[in-house]
Amino acid sequence: MNLTERDKKHLWHPLTQHKLHNTMLPIVKAKGAVLTDDKGNDYIDGISSWYTSVYGHCNDYILEKVGAQMQQLDQVVFSGFTHKPAIELSEELIKILPNNQEKLFFSDNGSTSTEIGIKMALQYHFNNGEKRNVMLAFEDGFHGDTFGAMSVSSLSVYNGPFEDFFIDVERIPVPTEDNVEAILSQIEELVNTKAIAGFVYEPLVQGAAAMKMHNAEGLNKILQTLKKHNVLLVADEVMTSFGKTGKYFASDYIDVKPDVICMSKALTAGLLPMAVTSCTQQVYDAFYDDDISKGLFHGHTYTANPLACAAALAGLELLQSTEMQDNIARITASHKQFNEEIKSHPKVGATRQLGVIYALDLNIKMERYGNLRDKLFKHFMNSGVFLRPLGNTIYILAPFVTTDEQLQKIYNSIKEALEIV
Repeated sequence: MNLTERDKKHLWHPLTQHKLHNTMLPIVKAKGAVLTDDKGNDYIDGISSWYTSVYGHCNDYILEKVGAQMQQLDQVVFSGFTHKPAIELSEELIKILPNNQEKLFFSDNGSTSTEIGIKMALQYHFNNGEKRNVMLAFEDGFHGDTFGAMSVSSLSVYNGPFEDFFIDVERIPVPTEDNVEAILSQIEELVNTKAIAGFVYEPLVQGAAAMKMHNAEGLNKILQTLKKHNVLLVADEVMTSFGKTGKYFASDYIDVKPDVICMSKALTAGLLPMAVTSCTQQVYDAFYDDDISKGLFHGHTYTANPLACAAALAGLELLQSTEMQDNIARITASHKQFNEEIKSHPKVGATRQLGVIYALDLNIKMERYGNLRDKLFKHFMNSGVFLRPLGNTIYILAPFVTTDEQLQKIYNSIKEALEIV
């Protein structure tokens, strides 16, 4: 029995209706920007395996650092104990985070990092003797699949049967050139009529909403207004962090800095699962008390796993290297050139880019997980390119090590796709 048949026997895959899609492609090897299946076919990983493997798969430097850590300390409880990889990672992360960030709380994945950010916002006010139990979020946001993260998300395809169990959330549109003043008025009304504790937002790029982008100036005005009302700002940088937007964090484009930042995905370069939720000293101080119940009683078994910390440390070194920064600039420029070629195509409705993130919308109505989307996906795979269209949006977020030739292959596959839809 081959791997595909063995897979069908016991495995339940994410974001999959198995009655409609019951065959999974076995991937047996990955290196750099390339995935290889069990038949020896290669695919350029055009989305960095959900925005994680940004320095390339099986990066030799990261493997070497994690291999050395494996010989020393594999796993230890992080409650009551600490270890050098976590300490060093905290020191290195603080150096590149917005300069108001001071404390780091470790967890396992993007959903848990935002879950913790939400809990920080709610408990911050509770600990300060103020009852605020409503969160604010953008329309079309996505923040994860655990209950708090789902609550502040608004893509119903993911939330479906769980919405009756969510925490209380109010929503505002993302800012455009035309609607900022209306949003600010809406916020003033909300903070005066609702007990708004925190605002959870994906800064500048809403990933699961098909790389929907908004401008920094409008977001800055929103954050300024909320800050004035002591609403905690929780930036979900799970997708946008670690160089993808052209800066270390999307929040680096914005004057008003978040109180809390959620990180995962590229944090550990796609090698191991881990997440971090950082916060300001002011947020931390609200939990620092003689009363034990004021502590943040949240924990995960693999919190600050030493191997994951070693991977993250190696990734941060690579991120700040001249070579990787040059790669980011090269891919950014390459996308701009491709955009000039493609933006006027009759089947292209709109295009957008920030750093290495590039997206185009087709002039065609399409279900998020419908037949036409599946046709596009199959076309890309048959072309040797792994892209996952989000409805009628095709986006690229390839590893920083993707070569010019590999980028050209991605672009060509997209051009060909425009002729078949």
